[in-house]
Amino acid sequence: MEAAAFYGGSRGIPCIHPPSSSSKRNAFSSLLVQSMATQKPLPSAAKTVGSRKNSVVFPLGEPGPRNAPLATSPPVKLLTRVEQLKLLSKAEKAGLLSAAEKFGLSLSSIEKLGLLSKAEEFGVLSAATDPATPGALLTLSLGLLLLGPSCVYLVPEDYPWEVALQGVVALVSVVGGSAAFAASNLVSNLQKSN
Repeated sequence: MEAAAFYGGSRGIPCIHPPSSSSKRNAFSSLLVQSMATQKPLPSAAKTVGSRKNSVVFPLGEPGPRNAPLATSPPVKLLTRVEQLKLLSKAEKAGLLSAAEKFGLSLSSIEKLGLLSKAEEFGVLSAATDPATPGALLTLSLGLLLLGPSCVYLVPEDYPWEVALQGVVALVSVVGGSAAFAASNLVSNLQKSN
């Protein structure tokens, strides 16, 4: 009595076939390859998940690309949030405007220097409404706050210029990291909706 041969069928279904000549086995395996090649994709493979706005998707089983409609968050109303948070009255009470004027930064000097057009050119206002900005600023602040101690730890103190370098890098990283952290918090608060 001859032993039966075990073959794995398509889609992982085991098949037991009686032993036969090798020509029958080859014919079976060629049929198996053909049936696997003509399978349609599973319905779940046609579903796509996107994370970016206006992205183009190439779904399996469909001819050509298509635009993926994604849910968008409501637009950030920057001036409305400034009004709701009462930032201008808080700046006035803190004396920020008079301090800026003492340093020579008045509305007329801002106009003369063209700072508002430069802010538009660099996209400062659009960055304030971008949902990725608070996270990027927080990452920058953490990187800067880690840079100071790591520089003090890694740079040797053999020469006076190395000690000065440690001090400058530590000062810049603490001031820059704190400013980036505060900016991240401010932009995050501006983008919150009530």
